[in-house]
Amino acid sequence: MLLTGARGTGKSSLIKALLTKYAPRGLRVIEVEKQDLIDLPDIVDLIAARPERFVLYCDDLSFEDGESGYKAMKSALDGSVSAQVDNILIYATSNRRHLLPEYMKDNEGYVHSDDGEIHPGEVVEEKISLSERFGLWLSFYPPKQDEYLAIVAHWLAHFGLSASQIEAARSEALVWALERGSRSGRVAWQFAKHWAGSHA
Repeated sequence: MLLTGARGTGKSSLIKALLTKYAPRGLRVIEVEKQDLIDLPDIVDLIAARPERFVLYCDDLSFEDGESGYKAMKSALDGSVSAQVDNILIYATSNRRHLLPEYMKDNEGYVHSDDGEIHPGEVVEEKISLSERFGLWLSFYPPKQDEYLAIVAHWLAHFGLSASQIEAARSEALVWALERGSRSGRVAWQFAKHWAGSHA
């Protein structure tokens, strides 16, 4: 599963919540750093015969051209891991849907032949091929203004502020989000901690 979308919208938190909910039923999460993806086959060998269910999790996954972990992840998703071992799933989060940077120059490989057939450049195909190997995509979008303010209100109430104090914080919460260029659960949490600390 590939979870993509705006920063601070809960992609990583969702995966961590799975562990909290399902650990008593045998779920385990192993976080694999991007630079360690080349060790995926060794990790699988160690856990494949265990009775637990595993999520191999790579947070904030994206690659630059030529990074070694890219090919290891492709190989794992092609079946060397997920199709042959029924107690392992691979989850990744990313702010990029295609996991690799795309450039205008990549499109220069397109060729229009005389018979009208269009041949996409191999570079473009390679760049989108990794994300296509994930069986499920979940997209995360920034909350609307009212949703963002509801999150802020929830956290301010959590910190013990009264309804009138929460109402007084609304305009400042919007300014806070504007200054950071993002409305998200993370930004709401950061504002609530700041505001509660200043006004408790």
